[in-house]
Amino acid sequence: MNVAVLLGGTSAEREVSLASGLAIIKALRERGHTVWAVDTARGYVPEAEESQLLPEGVHAAPPTDTEGTLQPFELANVQQVRDAEVAFLALHGGAGEDGTIQALLDLLGVAYTGSGPLGSGIAMDKDVTKRLLRDSQVPTLPWRVARAPEFGYDPDTIEDFIGYPCIVKPARQGSSVGLTVVHEPGDLRAAVDEAAKYDTEVMIERYAKGRELTVGIMGDQALPPVEIRPKKGIYDYHSKYTPGMTEYFCPAPLEEEVIAQIQAYALRAFRVLKLRGYGRIDFILAKEQLFCLEANTLPGMTATSLLPKAAAAAGIPFPELCDRIVQLAARNK
Repeated sequence: MNVAVLLGGTSAEREVSLASGLAIIKALRERGHTVWAVDTARGYVPEAEESQLLPEGVHAAPPTDTEGTLQPFELANVQQVRDAEVAFLALHGGAGEDGTIQALLDLLGVAYTGSGPLGSGIAMDKDVTKRLLRDSQVPTLPWRVARAPEFGYDPDTIEDFIGYPCIVKPARQGSSVGLTVVHEPGDLRAAVDEAAKYDTEVMIERYAKGRELTVGIMGDQALPPVEIRPKKGIYDYHSKYTPGMTEYFCPAPLEEEVIAQIQAYALRAFRVLKLRGYGRIDFILAKEQLFCLEANTLPGMTATSLLPKAAAAAGIPFPELCDRIVQLAARNK
């Protein structure tokens, strides 16, 4: 099958996307597909130049020079995209994950991996996600949103309804970019200002100390839960993408009834958020209570990523996982 792997882009998660995309390209070629790399910030990347895409290490920074980069609609003129039987979206954040590129591919008639424009947009917006989760009886932590231009909030409401410590993060970003744990009221303003660098909406959410868990979804199947144990602090960008900074346990050491409950919540969240194909639903288990944190429509596919770990625990090696995702996309066209 002819597959265009869309990677890179100009979001704050560009380098993570490049790492995911290069791993996917290698896996799909092993499965016999014809694969083209398309950097959505630059265009088609010849195979001989693919190794130059990713600098050593993964850093929390968007590209500093975006002059002359492609606009999403210009992807329609990239021949490899038009000729693809499936576009594998290895994008994270920005136009790649918010439904914009999904809508463009729909107009082009090109099948693509993951969710459609509506589900992608819903899951990208943590405020909308949590409203739908709450209404469908999937437990989620209390929150408030501070919006541009003032990013104002009521300190009394935050203290009484959310409490301290709390989590402050951009409402429409991933990979924990711009995330801060705030322990004192006096530190809240600075945390909101930091998150505001990445989005026009900032989420202030109750912090729950507990076991961090995630459930991958493939089609209509919930994969074994993964437990995430950062060696220092919280599971932030540094812990996610620095080898050795986090321990992973898959299947997570949980009682059978907890596994059944978290998988049921994950599938319910996946459906109510109108997701399809594959994805990942994140939870925290605090004082024997599960809380859904967010949904990921395009989970990371790097060496330390969680969906590949869950798939491996279910007997699906990485190349087969990538192949299955492509086949799901082809069937959904």
